[in-house]
Amino acid sequence: MSNQDFLLEIGLEEMPARFVTGAMYQLKEKVSGWLNEQRLEFSEVQAFSTPRRLAVVVTDLAGRQGDVVEEARGPAKKIAVAEDGSWTKAAQGFARGQGIDPDQLFVKEVKGTEYLFAKKEIAGKETKELLSQMESLITGMSFPKNMKWGTQNLRYVRPIHWIIALYGSEVIPFSITDVQTGNMTRGHRFLGNEKVIEEPGQYKEALLSEFVIADPQERKEAVRKQIKMIEEEKGWKIPIKEELLEEVNNLIEYPTALYGSFDEDFLAIPDEVLITSMREHQRYFSVENKEGKLLPHFVTVRNGNDEHLENVQKGNEKVLRARLSDSAFFYKEDQKKKPDQCVEQLDNIVYHEDLGSIGDKVRRIEKLTDALGKGINLSDTVVSQAVRAAHLAKFDLVTHMVDEFPELQGFMGEKYALLAGEEKEVAAAVNEHYSPRFAGDSVPESIQGALVGIADKIDTIVGCFGIGLIPTGSQDPYGLRRQAAGVVQTAVEYRLDLNLEEIIQLSLTTTEQAGLLKMDRKVTAKEVLEFFGLRIKNLLTERGVRYDIVDAVLPGQYGKLDVLLSKAEFLNKKADEDEFKQTVEALSRITNIAKKAQQLENSIEEDLFESEEEKTLYTAYQKLKVTLPGLLKEGRIEEAYEQLSSLEETINNYFDNVMVMTENEAVKENRLTQMNHLSEEIKKFASFQHIVFP
Repeated sequence: MSNQDFLLEIGLEEMPARFVTGAMYQLKEKVSGWLNEQRLEFSEVQAFSTPRRLAVVVTDLAGRQGDVVEEARGPAKKIAVAEDGSWTKAAQGFARGQGIDPDQLFVKEVKGTEYLFAKKEIAGKETKELLSQMESLITGMSFPKNMKWGTQNLRYVRPIHWIIALYGSEVIPFSITDVQTGNMTRGHRFLGNEKVIEEPGQYKEALLSEFVIADPQERKEAVRKQIKMIEEEKGWKIPIKEELLEEVNNLIEYPTALYGSFDEDFLAIPDEVLITSMREHQRYFSVENKEGKLLPHFVTVRNGNDEHLENVQKGNEKVLRARLSDSAFFYKEDQKKKPDQCVEQLDNIVYHEDLGSIGDKVRRIEKLTDALGKGINLSDTVVSQAVRAAHLAKFDLVTHMVDEFPELQGFMGEKYALLAGEEKEVAAAVNEHYSPRFAGDSVPESIQGALVGIADKIDTIVGCFGIGLIPTGSQDPYGLRRQAAGVVQTAVEYRLDLNLEEIIQLSLTTTEQAGLLKMDRKVTAKEVLEFFGLRIKNLLTERGVRYDIVDAVLPGQYGKLDVLLSKAEFLNKKADEDEFKQTVEALSRITNIAKKAQQLENSIEEDLFESEEEKTLYTAYQKLKVTLPGLLKEGRIEEAYEQLSSLEETINNYFDNVMVMTENEAVKENRLTQMNHLSEEIKKFASFQHIVFP
């Protein structure tokens, strides 16, 4: 049978826009995977989607499966062949099981043992016999939410109203619920009609004649082109947010862009409020002038043609007027309360039943912010501003505007704080402390915002760990991984003189004093540190640091995060130098043998030194112990490394002339103690033994 195209279309009630694209690609992947599993050759699988349909067209699909030859292994020859050369019962039973005559069996050696084999030729089936399996493929699709309808047992994204399964001009028969496959599709809900698809190659053109653009990319580009035409015609600037364009694209089948206007008085409301209201409530695109100033206009996309656009425009303007009137009312009402009055209301909002109210959280953030600011020796003014920002960090959560638009939290806090007469640094920090809000987002622009943000995120993480809300697998309902990454990113980019262990301990103490921890504090601190360790590892990996160097600079103690990053970047660059290997090998000799030491508490006994090399190494150790911590604390990474690399010759001389594991027990223990103490100093920079060389 010759190759032909295949069309599969699932007709549905309108799906939620956010489900459409993912469902389309899922269907394409399932069909492609099934065809490959069935050994059916094809040229391409094209995917299509609208709010009312998911479809694929498989081009040049083979008319039948390819024939295959399979070899089945049976019993070993020694039990399959009798002494007289005849087949045993074991061999005969194997032949019957394979459906062949025993004379067709043959022997082949596998890993030194001879086995009986049978060769089977399996003829391929015709494609149209197999395509009815599309039924289970369709019902096996998964969606974020499903529903049932009527008396049917199937749970699906939306009720199925029609199915096309067309191979060439032949309908592949099967049914799902009470819907039987056919070759009839449906056009635009209001502008189109039912349409017979004679063969799959006509699919796009047939739907277009019924006011449906089936290809989502073509539909999206049509929207983009129409918006650009309005932009050029009116001399406007219309920012096209891809997320909004994607959503609009999945709400329509035949796009027509048009514009409308609203009262200029509404421009007194902050631009972000207007844009958010237009985007979230109406799926409108905002309009700006060439200088980027918001204009009292909007662009929307109609699911239909260009007839009676004046009525459509007026209808959209009327709806938007009501929405913006609500926003104007909220904006005016919110300003009647001072920020401190809003803060008092936070005690009435439960943050978590085991972690108190949002008011409790704010008081913890204030304490942490104050301690962090003083701990890195910031000016009294900056610390005071940061603490004030921490006090106001969540006040906008009780405003009408944030209740209506949760995504404006922080932004509205900044606006209302400025209107209430707060310092601009304080107001900005109220907004900035949420940053970074998502992967790839920037850190707070001000040090005040950075401090409040770190305090807020650390409090959330420690509090959740303290009551056992620890992320597992893909489950992270409180976004703790993102928040931990935000703490690390902020501390590193600001090069803050912050010690991770000290920050966590400080937060634990603050939370414990509030009587909120249910777990042992030391266990919690350890778990929190390990949790942060994974975020630090991800950050270093994203910055191109080699995996072995990441392992080298991530010891049990993380210390200052900016220093940790600097060490990793320095070693990553140093790894390309020839002499680096010799230095690493020398330092690793110390850290490797130090593992045999019993305990670090033992002191080094100079009286037990038997050679000049021991004394020389001890002198180098004493110098390193004094200078290395200071260099690391000041971030002088290259100088710190030079201190370590200068030990190379001394270490090699020591091992060339000194036997650490001597028979004299006291001397041996003293030498191991010396190795242990020196190893601890070396590991303050890195655990060099983890570094791998080709």
